Parts: sequence; structure tokens; C-alpha cells
Amino acid sequence: MDHKIGVIPFSFDGDDIALMFVTSLKRGRWILPKGNLKANEEHQAGCEREAFEEAGVRGEFLKDFPITTAISKSTNSGLTKVVVTYYPMLVTEQADEWPEVSKRERHWALIKDAYRVADREDFRQLIEQFEAISPAVIDIARRKMPQL
Repeated sequence: MDHKIGVIPFSFDGDDIALMFVTSLKRGRWILPKGNLKANEEHQAGCEREAFEEAGVRGEFLKDFPITTAISKSTNSGLTKVVVTYYPMLVTEQADEWPEVSKRERHWALIKDAYRVADREDFRQLIEQFEAISPAVIDIARRKMPQL
């Protein structure tokens, strides 16, 4: 089974948390950025690269909150499961131009609405896990905000 790394791009205002989704390349479904690590690439560098390539965002990588889950991926031979370790990323910069701007759309959704944006159960479970740890994630993000 393949292993990929991914990002949960998020922002917050008070207690409201929003997640950024991007469209998948093959089916146009709303997903979270993910991809393969390059040779000798650390998780943080890979996540930062994927977040910018797919969504045009940069931010504060929160390494202490990884969520590893199996995500369904469409292939030519049907659906297959891929193990992805996702890391939250507090978005601090959103570019107008990025490497995959012509291939993908992006969309912000409040976490309470994110369950309707993600149309597959595996992503809904990922959102549920993120929501469960979000108080700790937001606490760390608030502490990092003055530094940004």
C-alpha cells in the first residue's frame, strides 16, 4: 500500500475554523492537498511543497498533530486505498498564481459545512478527526500567530 503526505489547510477567526479544499485532477472532487515525498524529503518540506503546488497556500506547519488515515483514490483499474499522513497547516499566505492554478479549483468551507463539501466517507472521517483535535490545534496556532 502506498504512503503519501498531505495537508489540512486551515484558518480561524475566533472559534470559527475554515478548511481549504482543492479539486482532484481526475474527477473534480473536493479533496485536501496530498502527494508523494521526493527522495530524501522530510514530511514538512513535502507538505509545504504540496500545499503550494496544489492549493497555492503557504503557512505554519503543525508537526505535532499528524493524522494518518486510508483514503480512496481513483485509478484506471478502479478505487484503491492509499495511506496518507495529513498535517494541519495554518494558512498565512494565499497566492493568486500557483503551479496547478489551471488544473484545480480551491474552496474555503467552515468546518461545520466541510462535511457536505467532502463527498466521500474517508474525507468526512478525516474532518471529524481534525475537528476533535481542533481546540489543541487552534491553541498552538494562536501562540504562533504573534510570530507570523
